[in-house]
Amino acid sequence: MVLQIAVKRLKAMSAKAEMEFAVEVEILGRVRHKNLLGLRGFYASREERLIVYDYMPNYSLITHLHGQLAADCLLDWPRRMSIAIGAAEGLGYLHHEANPHIIHRDIKASNVLLDANFQAKVADFGFAKLIPDGVTHMTTRVKGTLGYLAPEYAMWGKVSESCDVYSFGILLLEIISAKKPLEKLPGGVKRDIVQWITPYVQKGAFDRIVDPRLKGKFDRAELKSAVMVALKCTDSNPENRPSILEVVEWLKGSVGRRRKEMTNIEHMLEEDGDKETDTDLEGFRMAKSEVRRKWAR
Repeated sequence: MVLQIAVKRLKAMSAKAEMEFAVEVEILGRVRHKNLLGLRGFYASREERLIVYDYMPNYSLITHLHGQLAADCLLDWPRRMSIAIGAAEGLGYLHHEANPHIIHRDIKASNVLLDANFQAKVADFGFAKLIPDGVTHMTTRVKGTLGYLAPEYAMWGKVSESCDVYSFGILLLEIISAKKPLEKLPGGVKRDIVQWITPYVQKGAFDRIVDPRLKGKFDRAELKSAVMVALKCTDSNPENRPSILEVVEWLKGSVGRRRKEMTNIEHMLEEDGDKETDTDLEGFRMAKSEVRRKWAR
């Protein structure tokens, strides 16, 4: 069996590029998780810097949402939810299991790669920050991608795990809608994806949010739950945002509930009247201690 690899090569040997190379190699050497891109090795000489990864045959998420594979619509609704959950689980490992904890700082569609089974692999750790024990946030130089940056980070350089949660919320809306995080309107005005989505949520018009290329083939209860999770992640106040562990539980709970209902027709009919109105808030009050116990097993 032939092993396929991918090689990342620095284009220029600048101080900035060398720093990002060193950070990425250090981070990748520390982490092992099914939803994080695996490091195969690296090479550093006087004039060359290479990082060797596992090859991802389905490229990046951005390729399917906005790039050369967008028209093929290979991401059906179940795959989209699986990718979102996988990316969140990768972040959960960085935030709560890695020692010291790690803030990614550049969560976006191009940094979520997809393996042969469309399993998400969070990649590109050049901007990542190691967080010492007991430290809740740091002030640092702003790095990342416009449209995904949390307000407190973009304006004041205050970085914390909740900044990654915000970025993930934007990514989740992007996965659902296939809309870009920032959209240029006539007159040069820019509108972010949260501004675009909010009026539809207020009207309860969730069907207007989902990617039209799905042609109505999606679960409406899961859609509503996922949108509400994304809006909680993108709250302008970082103290109101959930932890990524809570996000994982909510998304998995929503998908799990629907799968159970689909395999039990009687149960679905009995609960149908209640679930349509309560889905957006179900499970959102799960205690943090309970969530952490589940992740600790």
